[in-house]
Amino acid sequence: MLQKYFIAIVPPEPLLSDIQNIKQSISDNYQSKGALRSPGHITLHMPFSFDESKENKLIECLSEFQFKTQFPISLNNYDCFEPRVIFINVQEQTELFDLQKQLVSHVKRHLNIFNQSDDMRGFHPHITIAFRDLKKAIFYKAWEEYKSKSFSETFTCHSFSLLKHQKEEWVVLKEFNNLLS
Repeated sequence: MLQKYFIAIVPPEPLLSDIQNIKQSISDNYQSKGALRSPGHITLHMPFSFDESKENKLIECLSEFQFKTQFPISLNNYDCFEPRVIFINVQEQTELFDLQKQLVSHVKRHLNIFNQSDDMRGFHPHITIAFRDLKKAIFYKAWEEYKSKSFSETFTCHSFSLLKHQKEEWVVLKEFNNLLS
């Protein structure tokens, strides 16, 4: 049976809980619940369908992937994809772009899984806090509040995670600590 998966960087605690609290506040105040269906994350490989009976092959492939280094990720303020999505900015970082490119290439080469972000949009790292279910009229009210708010955190990226869609939400299936120190 086909199942949905994606690959992402999930921030460590307590930052992850802080992001969850922001998403909960947006849900409570602006009726956008979509972002609550997954932990805060930076998507490295967009959702894809994969035969669940071959899940071990997927995990093995990701276990074999290695990246050259751990690196800091800086989160800085808020931005949006008008008129539906609000997110926390991820500062551009060469290592992050290299990780994403190499990981996507590895998965494509070994499992023939293609990444939708290979299209013209490219890779735009961010952490979604208000999802596409945010109604257009309410989006502008929420964005009015968040566009001037500040947010600043940094964490060390030393792993990435495989997330699986289960019971209407995304859960971390496995964390891979494949980034060399």
